[in-house]
Amino acid sequence: MSDDDMDVRLRDVVEADLEFFLAYEHDPEAVRRSRFTPRPREAFLRHWKTNVLGDDAVFVQAVTVDGEVAGSVVAWWDEDRRFLGYWLGRPYWGRGIGSRALALFLEREQNRPLHADPVGDNTGSVRLLEKHGFQRTGTVRHGDNEHVMLVLA
Repeated sequence: MSDDDMDVRLRDVVEADLEFFLAYEHDPEAVRRSRFTPRPREAFLRHWKTNVLGDDAVFVQAVTVDGEVAGSVVAWWDEDRRFLGYWLGRPYWGRGIGSRALALFLEREQNRPLHADPVGDNTGSVRLLEKHGFQRTGTVRHGDNEHVMLVLA
């Protein structure tokens, strides 16, 4: 089956998805690229159950590929700005899955402007957002890392 034949879909997150998300967050290459420190299992589950699934203002969808859990896409409020984030497992990188999932998500998430701030040297993530109409507006520092601030109007 070619990558063009993959069935990429979004659906509501179920608790069983969290184990996949946890494993993807702990992948060493994902950690290196995102510069995100993975959380211990209990902290990860508490964050997801309370701050993501437990917050009605957060819109989150699981990304599936041919029925397998590939990752997630989420939008949340940070004060008066709506942010977008996503995480895919390494087996799903570089195959157009992120682009297809993001297109589907942006059809459902209607809030604009929508902000994203990937770490600056995660060029794949920056390119993905720009492909979907996000514009660079500057940079922001999170700890020791410089992130690119992008906005979809």
